[in-house]
Amino acid sequence: MTPAAPVGLVTPADPSARGRTLTDWRPEEPEFWERTGARVARRNLLLSVFTEHIGFSVWSMWSVLVLFLGPEYGIDPAGKFTLTAVPTVVGGVLRLPYTYAVARFGGRVWTVFSSLLLLVPTLLMAAVLRPGVSFTTLLLVASVAGVGGGNFASSMANINAFYPRSLKGRALGVNAGVGNIGVPVVQLAGLLVLATAGAGHPTVLPLAYVPLIVLATLGSLRWMDDLPAVRDARPVLREIIRDGHTWGLSLLYIGTFGSFIGFSFAFGLVLQTQFHDQFDTPVKVASLTFVGPLLGSLARPFGGALADRLGGARVTLAAFAAMAAGSALILVAARAHWAVVFFTGFIALFVLSGLGNGSTYRMIPAVHGTRVRRATTLIGFAGAVGALGGVLVNVAFRQSFQSTGNGEWAYAGFLVFYAVCAGVTYGVYGRRGF
Repeated sequence: MTPAAPVGLVTPADPSARGRTLTDWRPEEPEFWERTGARVARRNLLLSVFTEHIGFSVWSMWSVLVLFLGPEYGIDPAGKFTLTAVPTVVGGVLRLPYTYAVARFGGRVWTVFSSLLLLVPTLLMAAVLRPGVSFTTLLLVASVAGVGGGNFASSMANINAFYPRSLKGRALGVNAGVGNIGVPVVQLAGLLVLATAGAGHPTVLPLAYVPLIVLATLGSLRWMDDLPAVRDARPVLREIIRDGHTWGLSLLYIGTFGSFIGFSFAFGLVLQTQFHDQFDTPVKVASLTFVGPLLGSLARPFGGALADRLGGARVTLAAFAAMAAGSALILVAARAHWAVVFFTGFIALFVLSGLGNGSTYRMIPAVHGTRVRRATTLIGFAGAVGALGGVLVNVAFRQSFQSTGNGEWAYAGFLVFYAVCAGVTYGVYGRRGF
């Protein structure tokens, strides 16, 4: 008789089986991993990356759409910062229930549902984006785009369970990094629409994503697998809430992922407002804003891989120290009105936040070891709290520009916050070798 596998660890009874619940999964056993596990995990990772990528594009689409909102829409810069902040809030809040949904319904089932759900915000955007639409309507539609942010948490929780501990940093880094590329891709798509159809046709952008959403849904339905469902994750949530590491890692994730997503949503508006004399058309702005999110997304897998080799705390500490220095450079460049130096400093922040994204997530399984359910739940919790950091970034920009006409107070605030995160990383995690 074959002994039962521990809960949460899975080998398919039939390795070629697809689109159903796996009955046995033992990724920590080298023989099983080489024979069967790696192939199954890669297939699920590929589909997870694609659906998460589309989710990120839908979530961040308003970072591009606000560039289409000319004077005929009657929305000032503060209102546009609000439109980019709202989906960030909703996406952050949804990340925790999305993590539970994977345990409750299965990774394949939830991926299919959450992917299909992306049709709602895209079709709503296409329906309402017309001159004369009320600001309240735009806020409501922007909030619905937050469902794309929830996809990240469910995808990461699902992939975390598929890979052995020694490869989690790399797998989570690839999953998150390629998913994050959905941000620059939608910004490039927005640039293409601006350059061809023009600023008067914003609905082309969301409609272009409809067939991609359908493709992601059908692919997940056909080729993904479910792991055995865990019916109640709430006791684990109560455990991790009482754990100080939960709040420490969530703080670090605010500083890394919160910075990445907040800057991704706001960078175009920041350039347009801080240097309005040099970036005076939507096409000029859109032709540059995708660079930061692209490089930050590409850096994320390297952050995970470096953390696998050097330790998550060491890589995260270096990232925060450099981010503090980058914030100082941006502050100086803003005061001197050096657009090229300002742009270069922000690109550095994107890359460093990407490296920190990967290394911080690698610290989660390192802290919790073999306690897979706790690590998976913390991934969702930290992802939710970290995404709300993007809201703080947008609020900081909104208040700074509204109060002083520039973003200098925001840049100074980022510098102080990154210094605090560096101190926490060194004091709490660096000395313990995480």
